[in-house]
Amino acid sequence: MASFSNIDATVEGAMGLDAADPLRALRAQFHIPLTSEGQDVIYFTGNSLGLQPLSTRNAVNEVLDDWKELGVDAHLKAKKPWMPYHERLTSAMASLVGALPEEVVIMNSLTVNLHLLMASFYRPSGLKRKILIEHHAFASDRYAVRSQIAWHGLDPTENLIVLGEEENLDVLDESSIESELAEKGEEIALLLIGGVNYYSGQLFDMKRITQAAHDVGVMVGFDLAHAAGNVPLALHDWDVDFAAWCSYKYLNAGPGGPAGVFVHDSHGNDPDVPRLAGWWGHDKSSRFEMPDEFNPITGAEGWQLSNPPVLSLAALKASLDVFESVGMDALREKSVKLSDYLRYLIEKTLSDRVEIITPRPASRHGAQLSLRVLPGENDTVSGRAVFDYLASVGTICDWREPDIIRLAPVPLYNSFTDAFRFAQQLKEAFHREEPSS
Repeated sequence: MASFSNIDATVEGAMGLDAADPLRALRAQFHIPLTSEGQDVIYFTGNSLGLQPLSTRNAVNEVLDDWKELGVDAHLKAKKPWMPYHERLTSAMASLVGALPEEVVIMNSLTVNLHLLMASFYRPSGLKRKILIEHHAFASDRYAVRSQIAWHGLDPTENLIVLGEEENLDVLDESSIESELAEKGEEIALLLIGGVNYYSGQLFDMKRITQAAHDVGVMVGFDLAHAAGNVPLALHDWDVDFAAWCSYKYLNAGPGGPAGVFVHDSHGNDPDVPRLAGWWGHDKSSRFEMPDEFNPITGAEGWQLSNPPVLSLAALKASLDVFESVGMDALREKSVKLSDYLRYLIEKTLSDRVEIITPRPASRHGAQLSLRVLPGENDTVSGRAVFDYLASVGTICDWREPDIIRLAPVPLYNSFTDAFRFAQQLKEAFHREEPSS
């Protein structure tokens, strides 16, 4: 954890940290929403929808202009031809998730991709039928794994292990995952965990988990919705079997932006791995000959079904260009300092009223702090009331039932002054005068 014990905990101190921030200029590359008074909002919800890069409009307009001027010919004759457009994003995305370029493809949306990947890698047989997920897994993941189990004619109640559910744990230690795998590995076919948990912000040790699962013959997948563009990843070196992620959170691709897929080359190079097939995953050299037999492209591209959404890819490409210009190592360094500073300010004055459930140190979380409001001795201020007050004074964060306020201090566009202003507003939420009746 960065040390802020000697930092001037005033707005001048925050401004000094911003002045010393080597990435401070990045903020100007994004559109920051404004309050009704014309002041920048405190935008701490990049874990739900990242802000729009200034370059996005030009990138999308270029595609629109090509469509207007060329029509269908833009597939081959556009300034950036549409047919191979998704390939322009592969290198940058592979770098972000620590993969070989052939292990990554951008397609569909997150839950669609999870289903396509589980069609290949959840193959229950014999005793190995169960799927292991974490407590507080995102709802869509829970729905997906339950339906996959049922699709195979099995009972989800008997064949889904939700680790930490009985104890209602906010944070799940890797040792408990290892113990469950060691005890029940012969029954578990697949482990599917969020690399960064959406609820608590916990960053799992994916390398450690993958090794433990493989030691007992369990296939490993990760939902990286809250990890891609947030924390450094090394999916290939960690030997992860598959992963999927969306692009509209930390990757700033806009609402409903296209999702990413990783398939380790040990699987992607094997044409006999079963999959649900579509024409865009067919060998490129004969795709338009429309042969009867499906011949998959080598690598993750062989899991494609349909031609990609070029307008959405253009928006994502604009954001990936920003990531490439700065690099994940520099972003992670600032992210750690920013989240540690925000935690310091909150705990300095509100440790009796706010519990931060996101674990420490930095190796255990990404750009997120999840707060739970504690009951006070002399008031009954609820978490929801605090959240509503923050919204009323120009802070955009988000609420997760039953009692969590999530904050995402994103290093691309959030500042230390944002963190200071937020801490001040949080104190006001508890100490403000209630209007008289």
